[in-house]
Amino acid sequence: MTRTPDTVHQAVREEVTARADTLWDVARRLHADPEYAFAEHRAAALLSGELERAGFTVERGVAGMPTAFTARSGRGRPCVALLMEYDALPGLGHACGHNLIAAAGLGAALAVSAAVPEESPGTVLAVGTPAEEGGGGKAAEVEAGVFDDVDAALMFHPGVYSWARAPLTAQVQYRVAFHGRAAHPTGNPTEGVDALAGLVELFNVLAVLGRRLPEGSHVQGIVTHGGTATNIVPEYAEGLFGLRAVTTAALGDLTERLRVCADGVAAATGTTAEVERATVRYEHFRDSEVLSERFAAHLARAGIPLSRPTPGVYLGSSDIGNVSTRVPAIHPFVAIMGEDGSDHTPEFAEAAASPRGREVLMAATEALACTAADVLLSGALREEAWARHRAE
Repeated sequence: MTRTPDTVHQAVREEVTARADTLWDVARRLHADPEYAFAEHRAAALLSGELERAGFTVERGVAGMPTAFTARSGRGRPCVALLMEYDALPGLGHACGHNLIAAAGLGAALAVSAAVPEESPGTVLAVGTPAEEGGGGKAAEVEAGVFDDVDAALMFHPGVYSWARAPLTAQVQYRVAFHGRAAHPTGNPTEGVDALAGLVELFNVLAVLGRRLPEGSHVQGIVTHGGTATNIVPEYAEGLFGLRAVTTAALGDLTERLRVCADGVAAATGTTAEVERATVRYEHFRDSEVLSERFAAHLARAGIPLSRPTPGVYLGSSDIGNVSTRVPAIHPFVAIMGEDGSDHTPEFAEAAASPRGREVLMAATEALACTAADVLLSGALREEAWARHRAE
């Protein structure tokens, strides 16, 4: 019997409903056992094990990362990827709700694989992505070719807003070191070259620069080394600076400004400056509007409407941006607490294991799975998504 989109969607919902308790148990287990960047061994084993038991072909240790994996059901194109994040925040646990992201990606992959007719060509690819909070597992997977034959990459993120599109900026961190010359501050002060003075002056210059940066761009720094003793003029000082901008191109411009500022301060203070990238660069997120609209329509059936983002409000950065440079991708936010709250807080961690968290998990799982089914079954949808992606 040929299945219509409506009957496939209904089959997806039935599959999610049948797995509801299992998916919530997975989310709760992840929540109770937080693991951090590139060390999510138990989380990766739990998720990949569930997929393997369901008949998916699992490859562990992808892209050279022990806690990364892929799991495939079906073969060939089209291919839809369901992404799972599962790293936690040191000291805060799952205060970004990655336990819900992981369980939703798992449930969507299982449901769509079971609901889409066996005779339909295509692949459901579940992708385990470590270290979103710091390290950029998705960026490494992109470079390793994990998404080379993928037609759409889908995930959702719990939040304090319910937004169909994620305003995620480009982000990178740079280490800036100043070298001077040690001396006694009273015995031979004129022979000293104060590296810490250079670093402090860089903070001052960047504060002035910050007033002239475009919307969405900023630099935030910390001192990571400021000297060894108060009776020694510091010969070495170092700071770590986080840079963000609305687009990857704007981030490149901001990076160049940081270099110019550091070199100027070095010339003025008689020090020498070194500027080096300290982290993987997260690209800005390129939303696939046609797929985000499809997700929002499916989520609305569960009574959760999504709106457009508030102009000028940015919600951080994510390595999903690197994926979105290669394939059409979505990253909608669905609120699990009120707008007066914030993620990366103990209250958000509590919400990620609350009844509202469960409600959002089930609704988002259904919407992801239905959207994935649409990608697999509708050539017109895929063509439109790719046409818009290539036009950006």
